[in-house]
Amino acid sequence: MSELLATAQSLAESFGPRAAEIECARRIPADISRQMAAAGFYRMFVPQRFGGLEVSPLEGVQVFETLARREASCAWVAFIGATSGSVLARLPDDFAKSIFPHPETLITGVFAPTGTAELREGGFLVNGRWQWGSGSQNADWILGGCAITQDGTPLRTGSGAPRSHMLAFTPDQVHFADTWHVSGLRGTGSLDYDVRDAYVPEARAVGYLVTKNPDRPLYQFPQFAFLALGIAAVALGAARGAIDDLQAIASTKVRAGGSTRLAERPYAQMEVAKAEATLRSARAFYYETLEAAWQKALRGEPIPVTERRDLRLATTHAMQAAVQTVDAMYTLAGGSSVYESSDLQRRFRDVHVATQHIMVSPGTLETVGRLLLGVETNTATL
Repeated sequence: MSELLATAQSLAESFGPRAAEIECARRIPADISRQMAAAGFYRMFVPQRFGGLEVSPLEGVQVFETLARREASCAWVAFIGATSGSVLARLPDDFAKSIFPHPETLITGVFAPTGTAELREGGFLVNGRWQWGSGSQNADWILGGCAITQDGTPLRTGSGAPRSHMLAFTPDQVHFADTWHVSGLRGTGSLDYDVRDAYVPEARAVGYLVTKNPDRPLYQFPQFAFLALGIAAVALGAARGAIDDLQAIASTKVRAGGSTRLAERPYAQMEVAKAEATLRSARAFYYETLEAAWQKALRGEPIPVTERRDLRLATTHAMQAAVQTVDAMYTLAGGSSVYESSDLQRRFRDVHVATQHIMVSPGTLETVGRLLLGVETNTATL
């Protein structure tokens, strides 16, 4: 077991008992964020030349999965911090070093280009609003995707698509809106934020001055797949935690008017067995496709459309299997599940909120299905 994974297991055990506190705060407490930073979770995908760990995606998602087994919001913010840190590979070295001055630096952000960045001398004038700003209240730098404009007209790529980049903002340039009143993943602090008439130097635009990824295995992974992998890892961990919860309940629970424990009831035995098979099968597919893609990256080979297709299929399937597992455990536990003191009700809410992320939406299956059937398909989002 790696040191990172061992630390994740240890911290997860301490985060679990604080789940109610985290939910009530609707954000990750600053001390927990500092612990995750000190553990190296936020710099797992930062290039080594800037002080990052540059670990494999396989190790990274195991960390997220391990944290989520006890507390999904912490796992979610860890994955956002880690994946956001990877953007340093597409920034000028001098600037990347300046925004990552110490290993505990936290970068968060939203990829969706819902802002506009108007070209100015040496930089951009930025306006925009972004949703799902997970972990941003503890962040040192906050990213936001922007459409690049000149004289109010969107610039376009060679293929004719609107040109967009993520831009890095300092916390004092960002205004937070208290919008994160939600059913699940409450502790992620995924509120809206906006930027108004903020000047951002061109060096802070991801992929603007540095147009090529480093020739390193980690940075050959497609960014959309990278993001989807983290979401699915959180869901898989939460689902494993739900089975843990049900096993603990079943060992003592006796239904009203009955005399046998839930664990002794045939229906419960069958449901737990099916949930175990569902979860482990989806997890095996998830790690199988990730391992195959990672081996190509290690050999310096480009990751082809077929591998990217399988990665997105495996992550969406993992998400759906996790929801199916949590729902089954929640139902099987009966009335015990509905109380705020129950971890199962929290996991139920958390995974259902995670399903709403576009990276694991059912629409992914349509794209994958078109490819499997040989129908012409836009693969830009794979």
